[in-house]
Amino acid sequence: MKEKAKLDSFIFWPSIVVLLSLTILLVVFQSSAETMLNGMLTAINTRMDWIFQFMTFGLFVLLLWIAFGKYGRVKLGEGPPQFNNFSYGAMLFCAGMGTSIMFWSIIEPMYYLQGPPFGFEPESQSAAEWSVAYGMFHWGISAWCIYAFPTIVIAYSFFNKKNKSLKVSQSVKGALGKYSDGILGKIIDILVIWSLVGGLGTSLGLGVPMVSAGIGHLLGVEQSVTLSIIIMIIWAVIYITSASLGLDKGIRRLSNLNVYLALALAIFVILVGPTGFILTYFTDSFGIMSQNFLRMSFYTDPIGGGGFPQAWTVFYWAWFAATALFMGLFIARISKGRTLKSLILHILGWGSLGSWLYFGIFGGYTMNLQQTGELDVLGSMAEFGDASTIINVLETLPFSYIAILFFVVLGFIFLATSLDSASYILASTASIKVGDGIEPPVWHTILWGLIMAFLSISLLLIGGLSVVQTSAVVVAVPVVIIYALLVISLMKWLKNDEHIYEEDK
Repeated sequence: MKEKAKLDSFIFWPSIVVLLSLTILLVVFQSSAETMLNGMLTAINTRMDWIFQFMTFGLFVLLLWIAFGKYGRVKLGEGPPQFNNFSYGAMLFCAGMGTSIMFWSIIEPMYYLQGPPFGFEPESQSAAEWSVAYGMFHWGISAWCIYAFPTIVIAYSFFNKKNKSLKVSQSVKGALGKYSDGILGKIIDILVIWSLVGGLGTSLGLGVPMVSAGIGHLLGVEQSVTLSIIIMIIWAVIYITSASLGLDKGIRRLSNLNVYLALALAIFVILVGPTGFILTYFTDSFGIMSQNFLRMSFYTDPIGGGGFPQAWTVFYWAWFAATALFMGLFIARISKGRTLKSLILHILGWGSLGSWLYFGIFGGYTMNLQQTGELDVLGSMAEFGDASTIINVLETLPFSYIAILFFVVLGFIFLATSLDSASYILASTASIKVGDGIEPPVWHTILWGLIMAFLSISLLLIGGLSVVQTSAVVVAVPVVIIYALLVISLMKWLKNDEHIYEEDK
């Protein structure tokens, strides 16, 4: 029987108080809070665009240097990997992307078609050619670099430096020293919890209305807040069951099932859709993205001032950075026994491949509908909204009822795996010691899931999920400082431990 970790009151209670206080403030001062946060979002995106872009590309270069350099062979802990490559890839992809990839792979290219980068004419040939390419860029290697770097530092801190827990505060010990165990460390961990809940608000804001629209279509009922709340309650039951089973039986099995379902749905769309167009459009989009990777990485549009990179690229990098610390904590937990090279290549490879596959297939299918006139996707977005448009797109498929049912089930499980992983990490961060053989009690993990469900339902009732999405970006500002501390810590540790790896050769 595994040992259970004790509650860390200095992290748990301040986190709960802050989250509940924010929810109450949003309810009481909804209109003014939204205006203030949106102003902060605009200021961050326009004044810090270059910081997020240099940080993201810098992480890409650093990760390649580590993977293919002398430190690539460094092993995390002892013994063989805990999970096989498929389960490992399935868990990290499901935790990282969740329902967001299902939503954006259909909708995002349409936004680029009507509001393209580089001053292209809206709905022109150039706009159409770049639409899926930009989606693949935003959800590809750069995004997974933001996720991968905290992972290797947290894993190295725990498995190699033997720091006492899988917490971000312990992972910056190389930079902060003894201060990691003090008040500064507690503040960092509370900030991680805040950023995680804020980032998850975005996933819920996208996933719940999308699933609600699907269920409404299948059952012939109107999409409403009540329906969304019922969905949250059903999800909570699925989540509690999975959390009760633990990491190996619960999250691993859900993630494996999720990947099989996602692949089945993607293959179905390729087979029954315009196969030739999807494959050639994917090939062309992949070529555009590959050839222009540097341009897209550093595009800020200072002369034209169109705002495209700030509204999309910078927003994504900030959003991913806000949730990356959670991803780092979760993937580190399942990465024991792997080398740094294996960990980096698996995260970048599995993550990017899954994202490219979904954008290539679903983005390509949606673009074909728009170009051929079979469905006015842009008109549907303007009239019915994004969530209902996704169902309208799926309705054009053969056996559409089955396809939508499949899509809804997949959305449910994606949401469950993302929030399942998140609750585990929230409970771990708010515990005194969690690690090899020591896990947070089931009640603690379930409690965080119920807290997130409660916050989400409260925000659905007041229509404030967009505010949480904005707060996820706002909290990414101090997270940039944490990234700097993580870089310093890892470089310092690897340099100091170099003699150990030389002896092991």
